[in-house]
Amino acid sequence: MVESSRIAAQDGLRADARRNRERVLAAARVVFAEHGIDAPMATVARRAGVGVATLYRHFPTRDALVRGAFAQQVDTCVRALTEALAAPDPWQGFQQLIETVCALQREERGFPAAFVASFPDSTSEHAQARQRAERDFATLVRRAQASGALRADFHPSDLAVVLLAHCGLVTALPGDGAASRRLVAYLLQSFRADTASELLPPPTALTLRSLPIAADSPRRQRAPRA
Repeated sequence: MVESSRIAAQDGLRADARRNRERVLAAARVVFAEHGIDAPMATVARRAGVGVATLYRHFPTRDALVRGAFAQQVDTCVRALTEALAAPDPWQGFQQLIETVCALQREERGFPAAFVASFPDSTSEHAQARQRAERDFATLVRRAQASGALRADFHPSDLAVVLLAHCGLVTALPGDGAASRRLVAYLLQSFRADTASELLPPPTALTLRSLPIAADSPRRQRAPRA
């Protein structure tokens, strides 16, 4: 009789192999949060309690491991963008998108670097996905501006500035949810057309692919949880 732990699942993995894969993914999220996405693969394997060979059997490259560890979070971002475009009120869609992405940055400390790592054009599929996301976000910006809610000088590259600024805060204060939410609220208010009194300086050349999010460990600074 075949042990239940060795019965193949619908995804083709035995139950024990699937558990190993989930342990690796959970360990990777912790290690990447503590040491950045450049942390040694062996460190991830040790944290997961599996051999390095087992890790590489499931994830043959670091890129595959990073994408696997944060696949759910990236999918959440993609879904949030789709929902934002479908929202009857473009401003509400824009606001919810910013809040969703920043919440993911706050809740998964390894996610900011992983999010950026999802954008290199390593394959034509990745390039097409990135271009589609950039195009959809630009469409959302135009709609929100046409509705009169989003300031006319907001530029799509400002999203990179928002993510970089918020990443700096959650890296320095990983447990301070109140500070994160307050910064996001400040930024969103500054984007409102009815609060714009002066034109902004020219937009940055930053893109999601060029965000200088380091893989260094976040500073161990205690902060109140909220």
